Amino acid sequence: MSPLSYFRRSVVAFPLAALAALAMFVISEVSYQDATSALDSLGDRATARNRLNQVAKSLLDAETGQRGYLLSNRQAYLDPYRDAQDGLHEATAWLTRYYAADPHMSALMKDLSTAVTEKMSELATSIDLHDKGSDRAWRDLLLSDIGKEKMERVRTLTEQLLAEESAQVAKGRKGVYQTLMLNRIGTTAMAAVSLLALFMYLRQTAALDRHTEAEARRVESERDRLEAEVTARTRQLKELAQHLQTIREDERSRLARELHDELGALLTAAKLDAARLKSRLGKTTPEVLERIAHLNETLNGGIALKRRIIEDLRPSSLSNLGLVAALEILIREFAQRSEIAVSEDFEHVDLNPAAQLTVYRLVQEALTNIAKYAKATQVNVTLAGLDEQQVRVAVQDNGVGFDSETQRSASHGLIGMRYRVEADGGSMRLVSAPGQGTLIEAILPASYIDSPAPSDAPPEPVPA
Repeated sequence: MSPLSYFRRSVVAFPLAALAALAMFVISEVSYQDATSALDSLGDRATARNRLNQVAKSLLDAETGQRGYLLSNRQAYLDPYRDAQDGLHEATAWLTRYYAADPHMSALMKDLSTAVTEKMSELATSIDLHDKGSDRAWRDLLLSDIGKEKMERVRTLTEQLLAEESAQVAKGRKGVYQTLMLNRIGTTAMAAVSLLALFMYLRQTAALDRHTEAEARRVESERDRLEAEVTARTRQLKELAQHLQTIREDERSRLARELHDELGALLTAAKLDAARLKSRLGKTTPEVLERIAHLNETLNGGIALKRRIIEDLRPSSLSNLGLVAALEILIREFAQRSEIAVSEDFEHVDLNPAAQLTVYRLVQEALTNIAKYAKATQVNVTLAGLDEQQVRVAVQDNGVGFDSETQRSASHGLIGMRYRVEADGGSMRLVSAPGQGTLIEAILPASYIDSPAPSDAPPEPVPA
């Protein structure tokens, strides 16, 4: 079924489903953008918290290294101090850039940077005094509350920034939860709308299917009626074709009888008169004898023409000599006229007179078509019993052939053959292809009970 037919099934269901799908897409996309933005923000805030903790830890490491160096005078304690200096510089630079867009957080970060700088300056001063040998001076500086105050200042600012970050993280998590809830509500609502559209579609589809089934039943009923009518008309046409064929054969028999009786009698009488006339003339001039001889030849030619016409109209050999002998005479005369080599393979079969005439006419029509169109050099005619119930007759040539699938304008003879064979309860098959010759094959039911022929055969012509 085409997509357009689905849309025709419902005017409301598909637009509603399309709207629901579009709404779900919009809700999903908006929720995705909000969620990804919130998660990115939470990731940045987690990095900021780590940087703030890094500041506190680095400052603590610097102070620990400074005091270990002052108390032990060992250079190894200055390594953590120097590493803490690098870490503090990197962390404060990143945090300064991160908080640059927020005035409040930027002010706190500025204070923290100042406090860190002052604390590191105090640590550097004590180390410098130690390196210069001013033990009393660095001890007094170490024991004073300056370092403690600066450290407390750094800790306080760090805690404030961490508290702000925690608040922002909580706000971001709340936003993510709200986005997920909105996505959940929207998806549920659109799913309900989609189910409604599906319900409407299924209901309308069921109605359309019922209408389609009713229409299909009506079409099937009409088709059955038409098929019955076609079958009846086909049967009537076959009966009509058989009736016309019977009438045709009867008319041929009548004409053959009249030609045999009337024309045969006239030609025979004329030949007898010519013989009497010749015997009574006695000796006469050569010219008269020549005319009488020419008259006899003309009468003999007329008698021979009459015989050929009678045989074409109704083969007397079929009635008097049988099917095999009639086919042999037909093939022999065809070979003499057309100069085409013909091979035959005949068996005596049991066919009623009507079927025998059908076989004779089929072979006669096939040989006529071969002489006109096939341009063949070899023809094979077969008549044999397939079994006790069927008889096969086939005419095959090696001519030019033709496309049997193409309707030909001059195929009435083949159609007449088929109808004639089917009227006698048989079937006919035509096999041909360009350049591969033609095979005409008919299967007829065998019969052991003689049935009346389409017409009475004319009597054997009286020899002249």
